[in-house]
Amino acid sequence: MGALRTPREKWVEEGLRALAAGGAEAVRVEALAKALGVTKGGFYGYFADRDALLAEMLDTWERESVDDVIDQVEREGGDVRDKARRAGQLTFSSDRLLPIDLAVRDWARRDRTVAERLRRVDNKRIQLLRDAIGTFCDDPDEVEARALLAFCTAIGSHFLAADHPGTTRAPVIARAGDIILGIPHGNSGG
Repeated sequence: MGALRTPREKWVEEGLRALAAGGAEAVRVEALAKALGVTKGGFYGYFADRDALLAEMLDTWERESVDDVIDQVEREGGDVRDKARRAGQLTFSSDRLLPIDLAVRDWARRDRTVAERLRRVDNKRIQLLRDAIGTFCDDPDEVEARALLAFCTAIGSHFLAADHPGTTRAPVIARAGDIILGIPHGNSGG
């Protein structure tokens, strides 16, 4: 029956889906096996234990939300500000990455190892912003402040419930990004 086992990636994918939907507590071997239509025993052919699955899920999230995003942004081209804006869109507007990212942030509040992983990922992301902002701003303190504002806008907008009279959230976020990235009004390209 070994040939009928579910591929390792399917366990990781189902784990990420469960994480996004219900947090780290929802990532249970029994529940994943049921969702995949396989027996729990098949899990142990791929992973030593649940912690090994959780680590691989975090590896996958980090690769997709940093390395794959940067690769895609580089392939698409544009100036550094376009790239920074596009990286934010790919990460924080993605139907796939955003729910996982928010779940990892919540998980990191209760797990030091996950918090360290999140710090590493966020440091890579904010460096991309520093690099972009540094192309038009030479004051290091202002670069850091703008990078922080950009990152807080990207993440915080998903926790904010406020209305924007006369408009919706998306154009306000886009305009805020343009202001932070020093893009003149009307030149946002989209």
